Amino acid sequence: MAPQMPDFSQSVKLKYVKLGYQYLVNHFLVFLLIPIMLALSIQALNTSPEEMLQLWNSMHFTLVHIICSLFLVIYSLTFFLMSRPRTVYLVDYALFKPPRSLRVSFAGFMEHAKLALFTEPKSVHFQMKILERSGLGEETCLPPAIHYIPPSPNMALAREEAEFVIFSCMDSLFQKTGLKPKDVDILILNCSLFSPTPSLTAMVINKYKMRSNIKSFNLSGMGCSAGLISIDLAKDLLQYHPNSNAVVISTEILTPNSYLGKERAMLLPNCLFRMGGAAILLSNRRADRRRAKYRLAHVVRTHKGADEIIQMYITRRRSRRSCWDKVEYRPHGYSRRGLEV
Repeated sequence: MAPQMPDFSQSVKLKYVKLGYQYLVNHFLVFLLIPIMLALSIQALNTSPEEMLQLWNSMHFTLVHIICSLFLVIYSLTFFLMSRPRTVYLVDYALFKPPRSLRVSFAGFMEHAKLALFTEPKSVHFQMKILERSGLGEETCLPPAIHYIPPSPNMALAREEAEFVIFSCMDSLFQKTGLKPKDVDILILNCSLFSPTPSLTAMVINKYKMRSNIKSFNLSGMGCSAGLISIDLAKDLLQYHPNSNAVVISTEILTPNSYLGKERAMLLPNCLFRMGGAAILLSNRRADRRRAKYRLAHVVRTHKGADEIIQMYITRRRSRRSCWDKVEYRPHGYSRRGLEV
């Protein structure tokens, strides 16, 4: 049996081919002009001064020729400058810093779990094993609603958590950068597991009274890659809107996702996720180049949604014991035996 050729169309390495093609298209004019300029330079070096003077004297310029030549030069320079990709700078960022009163140590978390799940000792033991391997520190924080015994996941408290995290990040970002809310051109917010109506971006715009023509986007259901997807979206928008800035907010709201029960796939988020948030200011303005902390080189995105296992990596479904939809977290290659510890 003849060996089968590998399916290169499914290779992740094709993203590098796409990246190279994009770079070639963006700098096509430069690659075209370089060999022409080299050929003209070599020809000029091989020509004596007498021959250059004789060539100049033999040329007869008219006003029409001069105007056409200047127009061609100006048009070429304008086309070159407009076709160049705009550089995107990360001007500054702000992280959410929760108060010490919301910190939860390992011992405090396990004591809380024992009180809330006193009828489910196996669930308590499972969470303890996962927490030991999670890599979380002793100073991570949980929202106030989860500090209750039992936890109180409701919409009002979830919105309070969202306001607390997002507004804290935004206030800190405005203070660090000197940016005014009405100067924000693009607003992107990603929160995978909490998507209320009105949206979280509408909540931010209302809070800071941003202008009516702001371009706002609210991303949800994107999983752990939502932050990078938001950066990619901001980069694409800044390519088509010159002299603009974009504020990207990334967070996860935990209040509605607390789970008390037997289903281990739903217990995993209790041990893996904690309060957090960040607000990032991106800009394509030349004036922001000096104070920018970083320059965005490129973003590569590979979508694996065609894979059934990966597509169901994190899902939301109704729990048997709760009227709320809960998050089900399934590691790659999930099986019931795979969650036994």
